[in-house]
Amino acid sequence: MAGIVHISEMVSLALHSMIYIAKQEKEVVNSKEIAEATGCSEAHLVKVLQRLVRAEFLYSQRGPKGGFGLLKPAHEITLLEIFQEIEGPLEMSECPMNHRKCLFKDCIFGGMPQQLNQFAIEYLRSKKVSDFIREEASSRRVCN
Repeated sequence: MAGIVHISEMVSLALHSMIYIAKQEKEVVNSKEIAEATGCSEAHLVKVLQRLVRAEFLYSQRGPKGGFGLLKPAHEITLLEIFQEIEGPLEMSECPMNHRKCLFKDCIFGGMPQQLNQFAIEYLRSKKVSDFIREEASSRRVCN
């Protein structure tokens, strides 16, 4: 079933990986462990993690005890920063079809796309990676 809001797999992996790394009580977490936890291909995950390294959210450590670790404190990283690093700057368009003038007297969506976008931006801006590392195991929910 299709949803109204779509978050790319790459963004989802970036967000989940950053929070997973932040939750671990070790300096670095290897990509195999993150891939198993997120249920994704390690090869695809490494591409996402390397983008986060280039963006200076993570550092990578090579070798048998290598992996990825946070470069900045978790309380300094917002979900919006991660999202925009993967997808680019968010743009607020008034029309989902990017028309300057509506075909109809009133927009058939009634401003809903702008409201959804604004809500999503504010949510991502207000949430930091650290907001998710204190979650108790008993309160975990399945991510869709």
